[in-house]
Amino acid sequence: MSSWRAGCRASWCPALICLMLLLASEGCGYHTAGRAVQLPENVKTIAVPAFVNETSTYHIEQLLTSSVVREFTTRAHYHILNDPGEAADATLRGTVLSTSASPLTYNSTTGQAASVLVVVSMKVSLTDRQGKVLYQNPSYLFREQYEVSQNLASFFEEDSPAFRRLSQDFARTLVSNILEGF
Repeated sequence: MSSWRAGCRASWCPALICLMLLLASEGCGYHTAGRAVQLPENVKTIAVPAFVNETSTYHIEQLLTSSVVREFTTRAHYHILNDPGEAADATLRGTVLSTSASPLTYNSTTGQAASVLVVVSMKVSLTDRQGKVLYQNPSYLFREQYEVSQNLASFFEEDSPAFRRLSQDFARTLVSNILEGF
């Protein structure tokens, strides 16, 4: 009889531990992506004015702002405005802090750059009408790599498409962070 009880306890012990871990993880804040919206229910309209550009990269702020507006429009039910007037329940402000482009790899025969790494640093904040911060991140950092054409006859400036891809990645990440509360 005692060996049966010991065998029964040994087989139930791992199952009991797994059940306890499952129950404990329910309260840790983990959730499936896209499931939870963290903004207050009274936020129906979000103003996204043009981001501020503190760099010398031409129109990077327009590219980033339009990507964020597009991402909000396609992923969320919020009404998006350009002007942070009285109609907006919340305002998303962004600042492009720095941009850089650095050679990443070199062509061993010519010594010229073969690929370039583009890096953009940003800060963003989402505030409600009263100025309460709903979301902020003072240190977004995004990178995008592109290949440099070695054929001068078919040379194509690749940094603009790289900035476009980077802005789309930034917009997806930012909107996910705001909606999912990460």
